[in-house]
Amino acid sequence: MKTGKRLSQIDQMITAHYPDIWDCCCDHGFLGMSLLKRQAADTIHFVDINAPIISQLEAQLLQHFPQTEHDSGQSCWRVYCEDVARLSLCTANDNKAGSGDVPLIIIAGVGGDLLTELVEKIVGANPNRSLEFILCPVHHNYKVRQALKQLDLGLIHEVLIKENRRFYEILHVTTATASGQAHTAVSPVGAKMWDFSQAEHRQYLQQTISHYQRMQKNPRQEVMHIISAYQALLGELGK
Repeated sequence: MKTGKRLSQIDQMITAHYPDIWDCCCDHGFLGMSLLKRQAADTIHFVDINAPIISQLEAQLLQHFPQTEHDSGQSCWRVYCEDVARLSLCTANDNKAGSGDVPLIIIAGVGGDLLTELVEKIVGANPNRSLEFILCPVHHNYKVRQALKQLDLGLIHEVLIKENRRFYEILHVTTATASGQAHTAVSPVGAKMWDFSQAEHRQYLQQTISHYQRMQKNPRQEVMHIISAYQALLGELGK
């Protein structure tokens, strides 16, 4: 079981113990199995719409992580072959005494539009429930961030990494009611993730600005406000 730099970073960002962690669009389940191995949650839930992948993953879990029962009677992992957009977060943990803990939903490795749709539907289906998300879209980061802001999700942490010559933004966010604490608003261009002492971060900023400048050349595209927002970060380069 080998996790790349991106999944390893997500793993490292999970420092608290959760009642439930949902590894959505889990693919081969490498991240969830790593979390399962270190007992990051009472129950790790593996979710993917691809039936052959889920079948193979379940066989691997049965081989390497034989089911055990907790004192609560809850098994330590579950698999689901279903659309994440229709996911029900109700579990046996919801009925435990003092189960006010917040579940963590991980969605990584999907496009920005799909990721936004999934988060919107999960939040909409759980209007009175505190939730945390770790999100890593493969593109459309600005659009994703705008959507998270409109959903009134607060930022816990964010990280910028480079893996296989590609950059990824990883966001840990929470619903406004989670933990009863105020959190930083999600910035459309990122805030906590930047470290301009690192050449890769400077490279990513310039690369992102150039991308939107190319888009602006299309008369049907109006992205000047996005360019301006990223260019405002250039002032940080001289500090």
